Amino acid sequence: MNYRECRTQGILATLQAIGGKWKPLILFLLLHEGTKRFGELRRRLPNITQGMLTNQLRELERDGLIVRRVYQEIPPKVEYFLSDHGRTLSSVLTDMCGWGFKHLEYMGGTASDDEAGEAAAAQERV
Repeated sequence: MNYRECRTQGILATLQAIGGKWKPLILFLLLHEGTKRFGELRRRLPNITQGMLTNQLRELERDGLIVRRVYQEIPPKVEYFLSDHGRTLSSVLTDMCGWGFKHLEYMGGTASDDEAGEAAAAQERV
């Protein structure tokens, strides 16, 4: 492996773990809103299909970024929350959010006041 390949391995590993449209959003919600049930996540991400959410949660659990807690009760109750390893993404996710708002501004788009306030609060928490 040459020097250039070594330098890109970290980016590739990160993209493998959190890449895509939905994983960063799921992780960001769990980071800033805490433990969520499947239905709560689905409501917060209205454009995601049930199958895609299930798939993304399974992959995040497989990669050790979230924990799936199943309660043995009827009806079944399942909760998702960030693992200790998943919490290490806090600065990455917060920086992504902040950069996204700066990029929207650069491109001439505007973020709502609520979204801008959320981004500022998220960056302050880090």
